[in-house]
Amino acid sequence: MDTRLHAASLPAAHAAEDTSAPAIAPADDAAYRKKAEQAAVKFESFFIGHMLKQMRNSTKELSAEDSVYKNSINSDMLDMADGLVADQLAGQRAFGVADAILRQLMPAPAAPRGPALTTSDVTPKTTQIVDAKNKPQA
Repeated sequence: MDTRLHAASLPAAHAAEDTSAPAIAPADDAAYRKKAEQAAVKFESFFIGHMLKQMRNSTKELSAEDSVYKNSINSDMLDMADGLVADQLAGQRAFGVADAILRQLMPAPAAPRGPALTTSDVTPKTTQIVDAKNKPQA
């Protein structure tokens, strides 16, 4: 079985060949933005659900033998409830995981560049500031 990648099968190769379509930045493409937002929210839901599952498992391990938390009678219902809570929290973007992913996938457009700065523009001019109390006598 050949597992090598061929340049013609890569999406970038097709985009380079098609010169009739204008190049659209991913952040400007509404379909890409919608898919990225859905994927980011689903990942946040998965993340929160996994965290809740680990918290519940830790509670079972740390609880005493006669504790209600040790009993696993309703574990299926609790797993489903954890999944629903995770979906609701992810929909509200409560943890900010989806927002962080979207910042990586769709960076903000760069600010327009102004004229180049010289070192004199950047160097602080603290020598011109004189304290009124310690003003040198002329």
